[in-house]
Amino acid sequence: MKIAVLGSGNGGCTLAADWALNGHEVNMFAFKEYSDNLEAVQSNGGVFLEGEIQGFGEIAYAGHDLEKVLDDRDLVFIVGPAYTTEAFGKVCKPFIKKGQIFIICPGSCGGSMVFKKAAGKKVDDDDIIVAETSTLPYACRVTEPGRVKVFLKLHNAYHVAAQPCRYTEKVHKMLSTTLYPNILPAENILHTTLLNDNPVIHPAVTLMNTALIERTQGDFDFYGEGVTPAVGRLMKAVDNERIEIGKKIGFDLITIPESDYRQGYLEVADYENGYQNAESFKGIKAQAQLEHRYLIEDVAYGMVFWTELGKQIGVETPVMDSIINIASVLLEEDYKKEKKRTMKSMMLSNYSLDELNSVL
Repeated sequence: MKIAVLGSGNGGCTLAADWALNGHEVNMFAFKEYSDNLEAVQSNGGVFLEGEIQGFGEIAYAGHDLEKVLDDRDLVFIVGPAYTTEAFGKVCKPFIKKGQIFIICPGSCGGSMVFKKAAGKKVDDDDIIVAETSTLPYACRVTEPGRVKVFLKLHNAYHVAAQPCRYTEKVHKMLSTTLYPNILPAENILHTTLLNDNPVIHPAVTLMNTALIERTQGDFDFYGEGVTPAVGRLMKAVDNERIEIGKKIGFDLITIPESDYRQGYLEVADYENGYQNAESFKGIKAQAQLEHRYLIEDVAYGMVFWTELGKQIGVETPVMDSIINIASVLLEEDYKKEKKRTMKSMMLSNYSLDELNSVL
């Protein structure tokens, strides 16, 4: 197939190289302000992978000419933090062709709807298919421009949903018969949104280690040293609220440690020991400063969205609300007021619970 990958960070480079290593023609695009990796890919002619996936993925074209990147592509992957999805939708708008398939990887929290809105499409518009995954299929880190270490390619328990969901089967078949045989179909994009494990894990570990992050500029193992019994209890409290939101919608959600165990991240499905002793997380350092996607994405977008969804369907989220307030104080923001990702921004605020399940 002909693949386009928009985004050249950890996930974008890994995904592009993996598809290329498996015989597909891949183009890459990144905004000019995030061009370090892309320039290395241009210079090298591809991406070097090491770790669980090894080899050199040859990239057909890597650059800033988006029209060239998107031309004649069977699948287009949007790979980046939640705060980049809208920007990608806007720049793609002039070049989108009817029938194209876009996959927001990961969706983070309804990223498919954000992309559709930015690209000028309505909720029920199916000129294009926009899907999203519940998580990135890889644990990976760029070690130097154009070179990535892959700690893990997920084994199971990750999902994809299309919008409208009647196209989920089509997208799932394309992914499961190529690179991701263990990916599962989700009920809809609210399902993939609630399967995102990052808002459960990252904010809790970050906030409970704030002083250590600032004192050492992140010079400690985020999971191995950052997770303790109390941190595990905070993650569990957040997870309980996530599960309650899912239950109200009709989703039977498993715990995040159980999900991460099935995916291959953890050896034990436990909030404390699972993350503290996970082999796949060993050596992953903490962020160098608090202003990092673990808060500015996972709280300002993910957790804020979950609490807004909870309010719309009648589920209280006091622990999440507290974390949002504390993160806002630490970063001198007001994430509840800013509402960077909400049901309204996803064009879904006027639907009842029953209507949501039908329209999606």
